[in-house]
This record gives sequence, structure tokens and C-alpha cells, in this order.
Amino acid sequence: MLKRKMMEVLVKWKKEKKKECLLVNGARQVGKTFIIREFGKQNYENIVEINFMQRPQFKDVFEGDLEMNEIIKRISARDRTARFEEGKTLLFLDEIQECGNARTALKFIAEDGRFDCIASGSMLGIAYKSTRSIPVGYERQIEMYSLDFEEFLWAAGYDDVRIGYMREYFDDKKIIPSAVNDVFTERLKEYAIVGGMPSVVNVFVETNNFSTVHEEQQRIISSYLADIAKYAPQTEKPKVRSCFLSIPAQLAKENKKFQYSVVEKGAGAKTFEGSLEWLRDAGLIKFCYNVSTPTFPLPSYNQTGYFKVYMADIGLLVAMHGFDMKTEIYENSLKGPAKGGIYENLVADILLKKGITLNYYKPGESRQEIEFLLTEKGKIIPLEVKSKNGKTLSLDEFVKRFNPPYALKLISGNIGVNDKKVTMPHYMAMFL
Repeated sequence: MLKRKMMEVLVKWKKEKKKECLLVNGARQVGKTFIIREFGKQNYENIVEINFMQRPQFKDVFEGDLEMNEIIKRISARDRTARFEEGKTLLFLDEIQECGNARTALKFIAEDGRFDCIASGSMLGIAYKSTRSIPVGYERQIEMYSLDFEEFLWAAGYDDVRIGYMREYFDDKKIIPSAVNDVFTERLKEYAIVGGMPSVVNVFVETNNFSTVHEEQQRIISSYLADIAKYAPQTEKPKVRSCFLSIPAQLAKENKKFQYSVVEKGAGAKTFEGSLEWLRDAGLIKFCYNVSTPTFPLPSYNQTGYFKVYMADIGLLVAMHGFDMKTEIYENSLKGPAKGGIYENLVADILLKKGITLNYYKPGESRQEIEFLLTEKGKIIPLEVKSKNGKTLSLDEFVKRFNPPYALKLISGNIGVNDKKVTMPHYMAMFL
């Protein structure tokens, strides 16, 4: 079984919650259902699970009166195995986006308080219009992603001691022994190729076969395209599909600002803006906004019309480039803007899964660009991503102009410190 950090989140919620349900959001196939079931098995005597996609007849349970006793009656009438014992039962409402009334009912389930309730969904940002009333104050919403790099290392057999050993180099800014650095650099290459989708990671751990990995990734991509065909608004379906399939080309450009003309020649925001928002709400992509000025708080300075788009899972991006991209990454033979796009999305993947909001800084028409901006104690820390060590004109200019406490550069190399500039290998992003 893959070890997931979400288990700790669920345990903490159970200990700290008062009158609230938990709502776990995230893209399809990132492992939401599996981890919630495991949590239920370990912490409750009874689990009452309703998957509204598999069992659409249970939508009727949430029609009419939403008082808890009525809900219990309707569930037990349809499922003789359901057991409701106060303080000992977890009610798990899966694929809740399929039943807007069930989400409204979370308020009344929370107010009743006799049973813990976790709901999960894959397209909550899309399906909210079908919900009569969002239970504000009665649901705690969290987002779940595919495996992050640390979880990938766990799956590959690395324990917390070995990972903690690397953390010491990060904290102390000490040069890493070459043999050790080479091993973790190899693991990061594997993560770039495999990504974090649980079924893909399992295939890799079991077979070590990149061809089999690619087949599983293609299956997931095909299922996402099927979701677009099923759930996107009728007039948006072809545009959503085109936007999704354009992402590898967008990131392979020198200027990685999302350009609608790459999707369709001569097109603009009016044509495709809604399609991108649909993909974001489905959890498939994440926006990284350019800020007008690198000042705290960064979201206040977002330029909403000037952004980059990253895939929420690096392995799926690499798979969308085709199998040969895996070979290029593994053999370190990839060159040009496409390589920069892969490394940027790799770091974006790691930052996103740490809960870091993505922002970057590119002033006007200047060629200078800082790939990511971090916030630390109200100060802005620039983070530059390079495929290898070299000149850092953009970072040097940023330091000179804005005088941050320090500046970071991630490379395929080792740790180094030069005045305010701290250079680190890409995989150290896991410790930021």
C-alpha cells in the first residue's frame, strides 16, 4: 500500500473537528477514495459508503427532508448492511459532485454530530451550480494531489531517516557527497517520467518498466479526455479538449506565457478563457500568475490576463509529449525550450503539492523572468529554475533591484552559496 500524507491530514481532522464535515477535492484517480477507505478501516467500527456515480439510486436519499434521522432511514432502506452507531461510524459520500443535495446535507449531518462524515469529489468547481446551498462553516475543504516527490521516494523504499539525512544538507547549505547527490538526482528523473498518479507509481514499483508506465499514463489521459467529453458544456467540449492537448506545446516555448494562438491561430481569451477555467476546476491544470510587482501579498498583484499553465502531475505532462520524451529525460539528452518547460513543471508539481500558490515575475516585455516567487515571513524570495548551472542574469537583476533576504536557484548540480544566491539541486524543492 502506498504511504500517503493525506492519512495524517485525516487523522488530524478527526481529532480537531467540532461540528464540520470534511470535503476532499482533487482530480480523478489521485487516490482519494482509497485513502479515505483506509482511514475509515483504521479509525471506525463501521463505514457507510455511498458512491453516487456507481449507485445513482442513492441520490433519492437526499431529496426532501435532510434531517439526519430521515437520512439514516432512507440509506438503511436501500442498504441492509449499513450500520449507524454514534461515535463509531464514518459516513463516506464519494463522487459527491454527482449529487448536489448531498453536499447541501453536509450542514445538517455536521449539526447532528453523531457520525463523522467525509465527502470527496473530482469536479466540485464545475458541479457547484447543482448544489442548492453550499454548507459554509460546516465543511472543511482540502485538496488532494497525486503523490509528491517525497511520497514517491517512500514508494521506492526510502525511509524518513534517509530523507531526513538530505534535509540536513538543505538546512546547513553543505555540499552533498557526489555519490549521494547522483542517487537523488536519478530518483528525481524517475519522478519526472513516472509522476505521482497512484496506479502509475504502483506499476513502476512493481515492474520498473517505463513502457508499462507509459501505457498506464495514456489510459489516464484518455479517461480525462472522456471526462471532458462527458462533463464539459456542449459548446465548450472541443475547446476544452484543444486547450488540454496544447499544454505540452505551451511549455515547450521560450516564452511560456499561455498563448491562445497556440490552441487556435488568431484566437484570444474570449474564445478559450472558459475552457481553461473548466480544466482548472476539474483539477487537471494549475495557473501561475505573473505579478505586477513582487510584493507581499503576491495574489494582490496578480495580472489575471498574464499567466502560465502547468499540469497538476508532471508524469502526465511527459507522457503527453510521447514515449520518446521519457528516453530523452532518462538519458539527459533533452535540449532547448522543451527541457526548460519540463523542469519548470517538475518544480511547479513539487511546490503545488506543498500547498504553495504559484506566481512568477516577468516585467513588461523584458526577457528577464523569475520562474517562481515564494513568501517567507512577509518577504518575497525569488526562485529561478535552470536545467544546468550557468549565468543568472534575471536573478542577479532581481536581487539588485528588490534586495530579498536571499535568492534561490535550482539546477542539476550541487549546493553552493554566493553572497545572497543559494544554488541547490532540483530535488531540494521538496524541502522549501
